[in-house]
Amino acid sequence: MTSHDQNFKNLILDYPREAIAFLAAEEAHAMDAGCRIVPLREEQLKERLGERFRELDVALLVEWSDGRREAVVFLIEQTSEPNRFNIHRLAHYCLDLAELLDLTSIVPVVVFLQPGKVAQTLQLGSVQRTFLDFSYLGVHLSRLPAQDYIDSPNLVARLNLPNMAYAPEQRVDIYASACRGLTELEPDTERQLKYVDFIDIYARLSPAEQAEYQQRYPKENQDMMTFSQRFTQQGRQEGWQEGRVEGWQEGRQEGWQEGRVEGRVEGRVEGRVEGAAAFLQRLLVRRFGNPLPAWATECIHSAGDEQLLLWGERVLDATSLDAVFAARH
Repeated sequence: MTSHDQNFKNLILDYPREAIAFLAAEEAHAMDAGCRIVPLREEQLKERLGERFRELDVALLVEWSDGRREAVVFLIEQTSEPNRFNIHRLAHYCLDLAELLDLTSIVPVVVFLQPGKVAQTLQLGSVQRTFLDFSYLGVHLSRLPAQDYIDSPNLVARLNLPNMAYAPEQRVDIYASACRGLTELEPDTERQLKYVDFIDIYARLSPAEQAEYQQRYPKENQDMMTFSQRFTQQGRQEGWQEGRVEGWQEGRQEGWQEGRVEGRVEGRVEGRVEGAAAFLQRLLVRRFGNPLPAWATECIHSAGDEQLLLWGERVLDATSLDAVFAARH
């Protein structure tokens, strides 16, 4: 099952400034370029909040560079099922956190992945007077027009295009814009690989739509081929480095020279093969749909480095899984 909580937690922690700008725009305008954003560790809050309250996805502490304004905590929660949202729990969390950090500037933000009716405010009081009036910033992704963000320079917005509102016939274009945003706005290879998965999970292209994407967006296909080569090379470098470290540690116990040699060889081979296998499997899922048949998975995990690279070169041109694995051993 897809862990939406973990997907969005990773997204917010990797891109906190972009997340605040997209999800809490009315509050983010006061943030200057020099402000410091620090994720608050959940471990600091568990004992205080008690077992009956589930921690929110992410709490971000924003400290202003001029030092003249009180720090602000942005509490960002993702709720995939609106009917499970509990505004009382959210208010309780905000009050506990405000007391714990001795702050009054708390901005609660709730991201709703699916449509549904939710409580907008919480008021406690009597006929004569209201004693507690609590609300939050609600971001209903499925209500946001994707067209408004299709060329957004905010990476968090671009990655969430598949979660927004658009006509079914626009799905391929929305997917392409999200992928283009990832390659244009995120230069880091590791994160590109990480968030290609994010886009795929929420776009849910059918095999026919995947084929349409391949045909209509050849540049993006070429970018993916380049990305594949970069990722494979990175796997080789990381495997060599890991093997070098492991070999050095083993060598201290069983003979430095022997450990160094074995560590290099094993690390290079394992890193190269595991990196190529993981990426090949991702490409096949994007090209032909998920899940892959058992025989294909077995082939990938039992193949050597050169065989994996050969299959990887066939992915973009092949019209079927059988064509990719032609003449397999």
